[in-house]
Amino acid sequence: MLENIVMNKIDTTLSKSFEPHAIEAHWRPQWEQKGYAKPTFSPGCEDFSILLPPPNVTGTLHMGHAFNQTIMDSLTRYHRMQGANTLWVPGTDHAGIATQLVVERQLKQHNLSRHELGRQAFVERVWAWKETSGSIITQQIKRLGASTDWSREYFTMSPHMSQAVVEVFVRLYEQGLIYRGKRLVNWDPKLGTAVSDLEVISTEEDGSLWHIRYPLVDDSSTYLTVATTRPETMLGDAALMVHPQDERYQAFIGKMVRLPLSEREIPVIADDYVDPTFGSGVVKVTPAHDFNDYQVGQRHQLPLINIFTLDAKINENAPARWRGLEQHEARRLIVAELEVQGLLAAVKPHKLMVPRGDRTQAVIEPMLTDQWFVAVNKPAPAGSLHPGQSMAATAIEAVRQGKIKFTPENWSNTYYQWLENIQDWCISRQLWWGHQIPAWYGAEGQIYVARNEDEAREEARAQGYTGPLTRDADVLDTWFSSALVPFSAHGWPNQTKELAHFLPSSVLVTGFDIIFFWVARMVMLTQHFTGQVPFHTVYIHGLVRDANGQKMSKSKGNILDPIDLIDGIDLDALIAKRLASSQDPQQAAELEQKTRAEFPHGIPSFGTDALRFTFASLATPGRNINFALARCEGYRNFCNKLWNATRFVLMNCEDQDSSINLAHNESSLADRWILSLLQQVTDEIDKGFTELRFDLIANALYKFVWDEYCDWYLEFAKVQLQTGTPAQQQNTRYTLLYVLETVLRLAHPIIPFITEALWQKVAPLAGRYPTPAASEEASIMVQPYPRALKEKVDLAAEQWATQLKAVIDACRNLRSEMNLGPAQRVPLFASGDTQLLTTFAPYVRALARLSEVTLSADEATLDAATAGAPVALVGALKLALKVEIDIGAEHARLTKEVQRIELEISKCNAKLQNNHFVAKAPAEVVELERKRLSEYALILSKLNTQLTRLAG
Repeated sequence: MLENIVMNKIDTTLSKSFEPHAIEAHWRPQWEQKGYAKPTFSPGCEDFSILLPPPNVTGTLHMGHAFNQTIMDSLTRYHRMQGANTLWVPGTDHAGIATQLVVERQLKQHNLSRHELGRQAFVERVWAWKETSGSIITQQIKRLGASTDWSREYFTMSPHMSQAVVEVFVRLYEQGLIYRGKRLVNWDPKLGTAVSDLEVISTEEDGSLWHIRYPLVDDSSTYLTVATTRPETMLGDAALMVHPQDERYQAFIGKMVRLPLSEREIPVIADDYVDPTFGSGVVKVTPAHDFNDYQVGQRHQLPLINIFTLDAKINENAPARWRGLEQHEARRLIVAELEVQGLLAAVKPHKLMVPRGDRTQAVIEPMLTDQWFVAVNKPAPAGSLHPGQSMAATAIEAVRQGKIKFTPENWSNTYYQWLENIQDWCISRQLWWGHQIPAWYGAEGQIYVARNEDEAREEARAQGYTGPLTRDADVLDTWFSSALVPFSAHGWPNQTKELAHFLPSSVLVTGFDIIFFWVARMVMLTQHFTGQVPFHTVYIHGLVRDANGQKMSKSKGNILDPIDLIDGIDLDALIAKRLASSQDPQQAAELEQKTRAEFPHGIPSFGTDALRFTFASLATPGRNINFALARCEGYRNFCNKLWNATRFVLMNCEDQDSSINLAHNESSLADRWILSLLQQVTDEIDKGFTELRFDLIANALYKFVWDEYCDWYLEFAKVQLQTGTPAQQQNTRYTLLYVLETVLRLAHPIIPFITEALWQKVAPLAGRYPTPAASEEASIMVQPYPRALKEKVDLAAEQWATQLKAVIDACRNLRSEMNLGPAQRVPLFASGDTQLLTTFAPYVRALARLSEVTLSADEATLDAATAGAPVALVGALKLALKVEIDIGAEHARLTKEVQRIELEISKCNAKLQNNHFVAKAPAEVVELERKRLSEYALILSKLNTQLTRLAG
């Protein structure tokens, strides 16, 4: 029950139109200044927290960011209003490779390289760039209304976060779970560093398949032919391989072949890895240059022969005539020499998948290098939180035991598949920007891992070494530090109140593409160091695609910038933006033509709320998000509708008593109906948040506000305010405000700006706070979220309203069919339940634009009074407009309606005459079908009577 308002003069003025930019610009700093997003630590309250997946400091807001931040903010605002201790922690990632590349490109414009600057000066340059222009995305995130506690914003290379990284590295090393070794890794020869699988993009390209003859050592006239897409790597071959059951090659297993163009001899081995149906059934094994071959080499103890330098040129392990050549030049010369020696059997066109670096487009080489690794499959030592269990095993167990749940659930299978086949994690990168590995080397290669150089020297002295120390030049993989965020962002290794309240966090919102690279690693490391899972729920969303379901990309010219959707952008600016990265004139012309066709007037301004509502409506679990501007426009119209409805309510309630009149409680059936629907929509939305179904939340809000409150109840309220008693008018005003104020709180998590602006005007009249002065510290952000009140559910009122709307619609249809203009008012005659029709009369007269409503005791009286008038039947009610009609047109209309009813009767009969349906369907379903048949028969009888009357 709302409080009675104090009748003070309250400013309820509201501009005529909804202007989102002014509202957003006002409320963003207000929310931050007032600290509404700061967490509470109240004992006994639910703890709810989310960590913002840290976007790259080099990045700008894209549609994927805008989507998942809408989801995260909606959840955060909902739980804050539910009274939970709520914290959403923002942060950004230093993004090692991406950030270093940006600054290196800047240096290149001045004909400088990082090596010319030196490491210290280069890192200082990166820090300076980060401080001045590297946090653009933070400001863009704020544009979306993110209610994060910005005072807690972290950066993965800030002092505290760096301390946590070093602490984790040292502890894992001391536990034997980090080691340094020579292993095969993805190598970007242009960047000169190892890269993760996520940074490798494999695309299908046209290539060739070279068929090369390998002569047997003991019979040079006999060859084994091997097909390869990379003939230059044969210089590093360690064996040929066949399937052990392949009868064609049984006699060759164990023999030696001569490596073409080289003096080396290599064995023929057997391994189940070979597919005997592919090619010749013989494959070359190059363990130092192929991940699968590396595994074969380990099984068969083959030598690892690396034939490339780190910049992908032929090295000293190859014959002298090719050393120093770039790999493609070496390939050309090697193929030519094979052909001269008669060792090239054939060259055939071939489609192949080529791995390229996503930032450099260089071909990624599997490269044998010294790197640091996390042993994710090694049992943890005694004294750790999970002794005897590997980090991978504990991560699998956390999901299998239900400590972590995936939504949609099927993504857990992807998680299991990756973890069950996981290899040790390469965590070192040959960069300068990042967390430098806390390891120091002695003159003879001794390794001392420590938290700082002083500790390293103490460790070295303890082991009898007092010589110079050199720190490892490599930095850690960006994913290493971001995997620690669930606990490092809350102050670990210190024991903080944030860790006590907000670890595990409640939900992680992320894309499916980083389930392994980030989600699984957070689970492994958080459990290992805290004994807790990092989060309870992982909400996996799809990709945001264009309206046609195509992936957004610069080359396709279909990228949408969420800031452009919020602010709007004219056509010329949009074209310039899309062509900025295009190097191909023909492609640029095509992109310009496509942009002009798709956006002839540019992109209009939709505002943040409309964009957020659109994302919520599209958030169906398990599906990609096909984003269409038309949908965004529809939700902008929704915001306008809500704005105009509020203006109507304010104009009718200001300076009026809008409290509920308990002394003369004359709430109308219309009031009781909308209040009843309000409880149902509140329940639906609450369920939507619980089940993470934002599409259902958006749909429920839209239908209730637009279809029920605005399109129907406001019209009913106009009638009541004009014709009701003072007590009825007072209760109508109460209902208008009560429902609107509740709706604003219901909708706030999804559309925060407009709801805050409107709530500030509505809340004082609705009694949310007693005086105007109190409103200065009030925000909808921290108001209680609505709960459904079961006692306000009124099914009888809902049935009444359903019938009333059907009667009004029937009258409107009759007017339309008779081509009556809006200003042309005619009388209505109605027969049936007189008591019910009496309650309908004032609403029908106003909403159907009638001059009067006359009730008849029976149909005969009505027929006599409206001979030849157009008639509609609504259940047992008969409606007739008193208007001169075209008898022929009315006959045609009634005949069409008879045909429709006869079709419905035919459908009912088909079901009821189907023995299987009658026997198998629930009894209430069968009974409902019989009832429908009876009702249709009655309507048909009345229609036929009307046709007979017209004919007479």
